[in-house]
Amino acid sequence: MMRILALNILAAGAAIAASMTASQAVLAADLPSYKAAAAPVVASAPTWTSCYIGGNLGAGFGRADINAAGGGGVSGTKNGFVGGAQIGCDYQFAGTGWVVGMRNMFDGTSLKSSGTIPGGPLAGATGESKTTWFHTLTGRVGYAVMPTSLLYIQGGGAWAHTDQTITLGGVQVGQFGSTKGGYTVGGGWEYKFAPNWSAFVEYNYMDFGTSSGVTTTGVNVNLKRDMQTVLVGLNWRFAPPWVR
Repeated sequence: MMRILALNILAAGAAIAASMTASQAVLAADLPSYKAAAAPVVASAPTWTSCYIGGNLGAGFGRADINAAGGGGVSGTKNGFVGGAQIGCDYQFAGTGWVVGMRNMFDGTSLKSSGTIPGGPLAGATGESKTTWFHTLTGRVGYAVMPTSLLYIQGGGAWAHTDQTITLGGVQVGQFGSTKGGYTVGGGWEYKFAPNWSAFVEYNYMDFGTSSGVTTTGVNVNLKRDMQTVLVGLNWRFAPPWVR
């Protein structure tokens, strides 16, 4: 009798346990499922680390001096348009706003000037100067005052081709054409208005020193040239090979 009662108790317990398990399964199926929220995607800060190619346009002005060794000369103010292309690369130090870079620029120009030598062995002669192109290779250091706004200074080597002539009494007594090297310094502001595009405005000073020559009449002359430019430009930027 006791054995039958025990068996009945065990059977009842098993039935209750099975019923509770089934109820829990149904309840779990009815509950809404929750998934872990995905971590927000944080956009990387803009960087100036890139290479670029672009074009520029602007104004040029400066002086071209022709001075006779025996006294007298002419100092003309050159001015005109300049325009050309540039290529370079920049690197921004991680976690800072400091940027360093190199740039190669080549521009054609329409700069020219002329004047009359008032005295000396070439008195009354006309001196004329014309610069046809300049080329600069510069390094630059800048600071990103905002992620997309860069202030910079630059300096390096400069080369220009200038033709200078002296005409006396309708006869050309001196013709001096040369490509002269010198230095350049300048600075500017560049703004990145799209991920792969930036625009800049800058000022540069170039000095090409002094050279000498002799006219067909035997007069020694000294020739001195410098130039200043104000440029606006546009650059297309792309990832440099070392970060690909």
